Amino acid sequence: MNVIVNDTGYNADDWTGAVLDLTPGTDPGALPDEIATVGLIRVEFAGFADGRGFSLARRLRLMGYPGRLRTRGDLIADQYAMARRAGFDEVEISAELAARQPQEQWLRRARWQAHDYQARLRGSAARA
Repeated sequence: MNVIVNDTGYNADDWTGAVLDLTPGTDPGALPDEIATVGLIRVEFAGFADGRGFSLARRLRLMGYPGRLRTRGDLIADQYAMARRAGFDEVEISAELAARQPQEQWLRRARWQAHDYQARLRGSAARA
């Protein structure tokens, strides 16, 4: 069973509605206008070295997508802050990955706003 990671740590999947699954190479401009009515879009990450999913999330948010945005696949704890900054709300990982990268590793990155280099330069980031 997969694990959902968000800013509070590991969680069970509470989504019960329809899900739109996208691949990282999807052109969001080619999606139908009804996309705004979809409650959850899940973007598949085939490998942690493929950053196209981050770009897709950012484009969806810039297009005004208001719903829940989730990654699924090979994302590691070190990429959690990047996923949140790109516009993802949560990360779906396998139980095997959750066992290899415990919740504490993900929670260390849960204060993703505090680690923004621009905020640090302005002196407004919270000190860890």
